Parts: sequence; structure tokens; C-alpha cells
Amino acid sequence: MERLLIIDGHSYAYRAFHAIRELSSPSGQPTNAIYGFIKMVAKLRGSIAPTHWIVVWDGGLSAERLAALPEYKAQRPEMPEPMRPQLDQIMEYLDAARIASYCRDGIEADDVIACLARRAEKTEWATVIASSDKDFMQLVSPRIGLLNPHDKTEVVWAAEQVRAKTGVEPGQIVDWLSLIGDSVDNIPGVPGIGPKTAADLLKQFGSVEELFQRLDRVKSERVRGALTAARETVLRNRDLVRLHEVSCAFSADELAVKAPDAARLAPLYERWGFKTLLAALKESASRDRQAVLI
Repeated sequence: MERLLIIDGHSYAYRAFHAIRELSSPSGQPTNAIYGFIKMVAKLRGSIAPTHWIVVWDGGLSAERLAALPEYKAQRPEMPEPMRPQLDQIMEYLDAARIASYCRDGIEADDVIACLARRAEKTEWATVIASSDKDFMQLVSPRIGLLNPHDKTEVVWAAEQVRAKTGVEPGQIVDWLSLIGDSVDNIPGVPGIGPKTAADLLKQFGSVEELFQRLDRVKSERVRGALTAARETVLRNRDLVRLHEVSCAFSADELAVKAPDAARLAPLYERWGFKTLLAALKESASRDRQAVLI
């Protein structure tokens, strides 16, 4: 079966940047994010064994979401200055390594990733999304799994893991997040309703629509009052949390795993001072040449 690995670029770049504090090139430029990202991508390839892969980057915030909630993601800190130039160099690496990469202005990576996963699902490919973003739990299905780098078990999440984490089914994640909100994205939830209460409500009513249609059956007067007051907030949150449909037309060949271009990659490793990676690259290229001769 074809297996697509979709990597949340900014998620892994930030993780790499914070995981390795001090690393610089011979010229003194920071390279911690570059090195960590390369090592993480290699580990993902080894564990997932994809036939196809792509790294997707944020192109900015969704205008539609900002119109609905101007404070959307407003609390996020600025990118650390030493990281900025490293992102461009990570792009250089991906190009030389012949790994598909995509970024489109004004389009959030989450929406592109969702589009790719849904397209792959329709063609009966298996897909693994590598990201720590909990919004992707809404996509989990028999053909779409989620690999969270914060999960030390390194298990690809299926519906079972989503239920264990949240108490609801993947198809209820949008409603669950709409009730509890998302502090990471600066989306307020219903005051006084936490993850367990939200899960219990969805177990009882199935969906937000049914919940609001049968509010009189909510036993707790406090919860019933909070839901009544926050009805419009919850409905708005659903549009914020639900991953949008965007354009994501890629051919299978564009996404196919290919051998890196060693002639282009070697100078990058030399510039960054990645001696171990450079030695491994040269050894691999030598083996490939010998195999051709044989």
C-alpha cells in the first residue's frame, strides 16, 4: 500500500530549535534548527517507511478565521530571531534532499495537511500526519493516523488513542474543541466546561447540534446556563476548529520518496559543518556507485 507521510514543517522546526540549544556553522551562524530538523526527518522516514512524503509550512493566518475571531492566535510569540534565517536553509535542504515542500501565502498548514490527507484517503493510501497539533485528531480514520512528537511511545494514533486522550470519537473532536476552546490558538471555550464535561455531554447527545436542541435534558443547571450563554461562541468555534477545504493538487510523482541529490546536499553539509552527515552522505553515494558498477 502507498503510504504518505505529511510533516508539519513549523511544528518540527520549532521542536528542533528548542531541542538543540547551541550549534553553529564554521562561520558562526546558528544551525541548531537545521540539524535537528534533518535528524527528525530521517527518524520519521525510518519509523514510518513512507512511499510518498511532503513537508507543509504555514503561509499565514486564515483571513476567514481572523474575520470570525480577530484575536485568533494573537497571543503567539514572535519567532526567535536566530530561527528565521534557518527556515530558508531548511528549505534549501529539502530541495537538495528532493523532499516535497509546500507553502502558500494566506493558507494555514493545517488546512493543506487536511486536504492532502483527505485526498490520499480517497485514493486508498495510508497517511500519517506528523504533528503535535491536536486539531488533526478530527482527521483520524482507518487510513489516516497521527504521530505526535510529544508522545514518547511513538505510536501512530488511531481512533483508540484519540478516545483515550479525549473521551470522544475522532468525528466528535471539532465539537469537543468547540466546547472547551483551545488556548494554543486563543479560542475561548464555554466557561466552566472542561474536557471531561465536554466529553460526557457528547457521549450523551452525540453532537453540538443535538446538545443545543435538547438543552433541557442537561441535568446540571450551571452547565445548562453556561451553554445557553455561550451558544454563539460554540457555533463560531466550530468554524474556527474545523479544518477547511483548500487547493492541494499534487501528483504522486511529486510526492514520491526519491534519493537525495548528493552533489547539491554535500556543499550544504560542508557550509553548516555537519561532518557526520557529510561522511554518511559520501559513504552512501560511494555504495550507490559501486552498485551501479556491479
